[in-house]
Amino acid sequence: MTRSPSSTSVTAATGPAAASSEAASPLVRVEFPAPAPVSAAPANDLPGVALVTLQRPEALNALSFALLDELAMALEALDGDPACRAIVITGSGDRAFAAGADIRELEPQTSATLTESGAFGAWDRIAKIGLPLIAAVRGFALGGGCELAMACDMIVAAEDASFGQPEIRLGVMPGAGGTQRLTRAIGKARAMELILTGRTMSAVEADTHGLITRIVPAPATVDAALELAARIAAMPPLAVRAAKAAILDAEERSLGDGLARERVAFFGLFDTDDQAEGMAAFTQKRTPAWSGR
Repeated sequence: MTRSPSSTSVTAATGPAAASSEAASPLVRVEFPAPAPVSAAPANDLPGVALVTLQRPEALNALSFALLDELAMALEALDGDPACRAIVITGSGDRAFAAGADIRELEPQTSATLTESGAFGAWDRIAKIGLPLIAAVRGFALGGGCELAMACDMIVAAEDASFGQPEIRLGVMPGAGGTQRLTRAIGKARAMELILTGRTMSAVEADTHGLITRIVPAPATVDAALELAARIAAMPPLAVRAAKAAILDAEERSLGDGLARERVAFFGLFDTDDQAEGMAAFTQKRTPAWSGR
């Protein structure tokens, strides 16, 4: 896939990333609008879709503090752009989405330094993104890489993808959502086995247990994720954001609380121009023109 002329790079300027020797080199590439899939005809850029690529191929896209800070900054900028409606996140190269955290950075840390630095705050920022996030995963998605994929709302996985939380083999445990999101995705018993043994699972197993959205041939991974993002970007943006928030609520609240919050969000959409347009277009048998208002 070629780089779009509209590509930009985001460089971290604050937090622990600023002290990293990598901070001078962009670790995240943003293409917005994203380039159309190779199979698309005509091959125009995809309106409303952004492609965000992790750029540490020499380290299998390991998630350094600098990279995480840049990624959070890039996603926040796109989330605040009304022209952007869906985001695909992938790793550079074909060996790994992200092979884990940067162990060289973590090895000398203590509980005090990790707490005081706020280094893990980037994970909270990523979790607050309102736009739909789609992970396009080839190769390894291990440790922090698996946690990043699970922090996305959907996962399009290549046939060669593998997922796991092997932190136990390093004397620690998942610390960026692995124990929580993996358990919610595949159930307590399977999550216990994977996390406590540190083994990996194939894309087929991940699909069987409900961790991923779909499996595709490896060369088609990013294209398939972009096509899914384009379908979402064509939907009314306010309703998409509200639906995403309600679905995430379903994992965190009681059924009664979730139903009440869903009802409020549903009613609120009836005060939007998109609701009036969508229903008018349906009755008039035409394609709706979403305004995002």
